[in-house]
Amino acid sequence: MAWFLSAILALIAVFVFLKAALSIDKNTHTKLPPGPRGLPIIGSFHLLGKNPHRSLHELAQKYGPIMHMRLGLAPTIIISSPEAAELVLKTHDIVFASRPPLEASKYSSYNQKNVTLGPYGSYWRNMRKLCTLELLSSLKVNSLKSSRKQVLDLMVQSIKEASCRSQASCRRRLAVNLRTKLYSLSADMSCLMVFGKKYSDNEFDERGFNAIVHEEAKLTAIPNLGDYIPQIAWLDLQGLRKRMKAAARVFDEFFEKIIEEHIKNTDENRTKDFIDVMLGLMGSEETEYRVERDSIKAVILDMLAASMDTSPTVVEWALSEIIKNQHVMKKVQKESEEKVGMDRMVEESDLKNLHYLNMIIKETFRLHPVAPLLLPHYSMEDCIVNGFFIPKNSRIMINVWTIGRDPSVWSEPDKFLPERFAGTDIDVLGHDFQLIPFGAGRRVCPGMQLGLTIVSLVLAQLLHCFDWGLPDGMVPAELDMTEEFGLVTQRTKPLLAIPTYRLHI
Repeated sequence: MAWFLSAILALIAVFVFLKAALSIDKNTHTKLPPGPRGLPIIGSFHLLGKNPHRSLHELAQKYGPIMHMRLGLAPTIIISSPEAAELVLKTHDIVFASRPPLEASKYSSYNQKNVTLGPYGSYWRNMRKLCTLELLSSLKVNSLKSSRKQVLDLMVQSIKEASCRSQASCRRRLAVNLRTKLYSLSADMSCLMVFGKKYSDNEFDERGFNAIVHEEAKLTAIPNLGDYIPQIAWLDLQGLRKRMKAAARVFDEFFEKIIEEHIKNTDENRTKDFIDVMLGLMGSEETEYRVERDSIKAVILDMLAASMDTSPTVVEWALSEIIKNQHVMKKVQKESEEKVGMDRMVEESDLKNLHYLNMIIKETFRLHPVAPLLLPHYSMEDCIVNGFFIPKNSRIMINVWTIGRDPSVWSEPDKFLPERFAGTDIDVLGHDFQLIPFGAGRRVCPGMQLGLTIVSLVLAQLLHCFDWGLPDGMVPAELDMTEEFGLVTQRTKPLLAIPTYRLHI
């Protein structure tokens, strides 16, 4: 049996290699961007390494900011400078506005029926418009302000309690697992926003919301050989399809339960949430939205994945850098003392006055972009970019990790220096291509304003309410900042820190 399988693989390899060679010959009259020569069959897969954004960063130093690589049979273009990113995401935005048909999309987004991974077209435009109007509008975001405050107040209280050896005496303070606290907070906020109420982990799956959402994000980010060499996809050599199906099954069962709850709830006086709105549109011939049951589930997963994993990861990175740089903590706390006072907690209305906090968040996005390669773009037609030929059906990766470390843009790029943004009008909203953690152009993240509000509020509250130290006599310089690559790239180890309550209430 082993020899038979080997023979089949050998035949597939020959077929794939010949097809790739023919494809390369077809484009010899054009000028592809420079890049490494790939191996037969796999192309340059072996060069990606454990942390692809770092490996691609090293390659860009040799081949330049617009680089061509062949990953399997797929031509892939790596963008590594602000100027090149602007050409792709602004000048030629319409050409690169789609997403590649990844196998992960088949399972995690119900065949690309969501906003994040959906191909560019009328369906995608309608779904994005629906989400923007019904879930991410200023009116909707403001309507949940009190709910966000309530959940955040509970987290602050739980941190106070968790840090004490006993309720009677808090002389000895204990380290708190901030990742656990932040993810729990994010799950509650996300459920309130999408479902209208909180759900406990045991109502979802024995592993909990956060574990499954993180698994789904990780599976979407891992380079899948089947996506780049479709002829061998059925072999599932990396075992990814099995894991994708398992995660998708958990989500689907939970979403079916939620939808049925909404259908059976006949209370006309209750406040309608996002799912009610989508159910009301399903099957209607009087709407521009083509909403089906799978569309509802795909968008629900989209909203949960986009909010639950990203915000806590940004806050955890920011707190890690602030603890490593104690002068930054003192400076941001002094700002909140002056602007907010020590007799109350931070309100959302205070955020516009916390300018140094805003610099910290920008610097965190620069140094630790949550999605270091963003989501891949996909060329819908042949295009010439800066004199280079980009073939139709190419995958485009924007390495914002490299862009954030460009020495021609940023002085001392490897240092955490929030003050670098003083006196500048650089923002993170997709206008300034040296800092695009949410992307830019047509595929810019539609929930970035909400995400920024949550990140700013949570970080401000944690720094205003607590001083933070490290456990076991660890000094700031010893804090492990190793990262774990994924669609959302977080710290390898959760941040453990000792809080000391500092308000006068």
